Amino acid sequence: MPFTLAAPCEYQEIIRKSRFLTHAIPVETPEQAQAFIRDISEPGANHNCWAWKIGDLYRFSDDGEPGGTAGRPMLTAIESQDCDRVVVVTTRWFGGIELGTGGLARAYGGSAAKCLQGGTRLPLVARIQCRCHCHFSELPLLKSRLPALEALLESEHFDGLGATLELALPEEQLAELQRLLSDITRGRSQLQIAR
Repeated sequence: MPFTLAAPCEYQEIIRKSRFLTHAIPVETPEQAQAFIRDISEPGANHNCWAWKIGDLYRFSDDGEPGGTAGRPMLTAIESQDCDRVVVVTTRWFGGIELGTGGLARAYGGSAAKCLQGGTRLPLVARIQCRCHCHFSELPLLKSRLPALEALLESEHFDGLGATLELALPEEQLAELQRLLSDITRGRSQLQIAR
């Protein structure tokens, strides 16, 4: 099961007098990942190398290090830690001793892996999109029960009678939500799965 981070984390290491400072955060979109990279990068450092992975999308950068020695090993660390929806940035201040291509790959990949290992991880649960309609009097009770079903309220659209709720929840909770919805609405409202 893939994981993401519950909160930002960081890791620092000195390798042959070079300082490596790694930051990692959870992200939902490539735009969030790129914004974090811009915000956390240190202009005074020699290199700000990074990698991110969101589902099937990924990008990485060596930021001036020899090709394939920073960004790719960092992406490999993300994948080997079974992480998704994360961005990792490693900032390097050169200490005067060359590490060689193998040393750089180990330093960047290792720093990224250690940073992710030190963070609090959350399992990524595949969710199914669905919708339902409830009268105003039924909404508070239904909404209060959603957290117990691990259901996320993504949006609600109000009309003259109540609201249509757009939900995302784990597949194994669908039957329980349908039963709850039927009980609350006395069978009037049915859960519709978004295709």
